[in-house]
Amino acid sequence: MSLVVLLLGLGVLMGAAAHTSLTVFTATAVAIVLWLAGFAVREGIGRSRR
Repeated sequence: MSLVVLLLGLGVLMGAAAHTSLTVFTATAVAIVLWLAGFAVREGIGRSRR
């Protein structure tokens, strides 16, 4: 069931991305990549402290 919800959410996001300008899409993509990189760094620091 969670896979269906995930695929539905992905479809909605891809549809929304298709209707935005390239500048907005790129800025949002960069923001997501930075957020994921920050999360990965935080997780790496947390694991090294254990």
